[in-house]
Amino acid sequence: MSSQSVPLKRLMAPDITAKKGVEPIVSLTSYHAHTAAIADKYCDFLLVGDSLGMVMHGFETTVPVTLELMIMHGKAVVRGAKRALVVVDMPFGSYEESPEVAFRNAARVMKETDCGAVKLEGGRRMGATIRYLVERGIPVMGHIGLTPQSINVLGGFKAQGREEEEWSGIEEDANVVAESGAFSVVLEAMAEPLAERITRSIPIPTIGIGASVACDGQILVMEDMLGLSPRVPKFVKEFGRIGDSIDKAIGWYADEVRKRSFPQTQHTYPMKTRRPEADDRVRSGNARATKKSKTRSN
Repeated sequence: MSSQSVPLKRLMAPDITAKKGVEPIVSLTSYHAHTAAIADKYCDFLLVGDSLGMVMHGFETTVPVTLELMIMHGKAVVRGAKRALVVVDMPFGSYEESPEVAFRNAARVMKETDCGAVKLEGGRRMGATIRYLVERGIPVMGHIGLTPQSINVLGGFKAQGREEEEWSGIEEDANVVAESGAFSVVLEAMAEPLAERITRSIPIPTIGIGASVACDGQILVMEDMLGLSPRVPKFVKEFGRIGDSIDKAIGWYADEVRKRSFPQTQHTYPMKTRRPEADDRVRSGNARATKKSKTRSN
């Protein structure tokens, strides 16, 4: 069998766990097949985050995102990515009620998208649910610190752990998530010393987003780091200014359309040119048809 015909092995949850202390884990959010195909070459896992509600659908928070929306985008990302593990966020209201409800919805996500894992928010309060899912074959990524689905309780997108009195509770969240069987945990908008301390103390990889360079990996919202989002959090570094390029390109297009300088000849389809011999065959055929017609009439 040639090397070209050997399919790429897609990374799985244990592969991500095994990277702790070995090499930094690279990840980004992705919401559709085309960006997934591009990021797949560089990322260890792609997260179909419920942030798509804000980034793609114009919601003010992630709360309105539905299970159906996550499944639709999850399918697209799995089709686009061939190597990276694809993790799909469980949206608000799809897992908090009970471990049984969480399993039913997570199993649906896994079956309908063919993703490799799900992510859910919460520490101590979600320990039993994480354990229930993992014991039944669903890999779970945890998420603690700033949990955007709880924004209405938190009172805004506020960094966590900036007062030492908060540390013990957040550390307990991290320990419970790890002990319950999660294969990794996202630390979002967390005081840097606390994120570093948690990374050193738990056996599973920490994935930082506004946390610490000491985390086992990093994740950003792709549209934020590409410069497509009008407003970004403090922890975002814009590695590109794609928004400016898009603005320029669309302006250029609109200008040419209004000036009627687009489309040009090379962008349109001319009539097909008949070959001379084809025209001769057509004339010859018409002549024979005419003679036969006269013979019949006689």
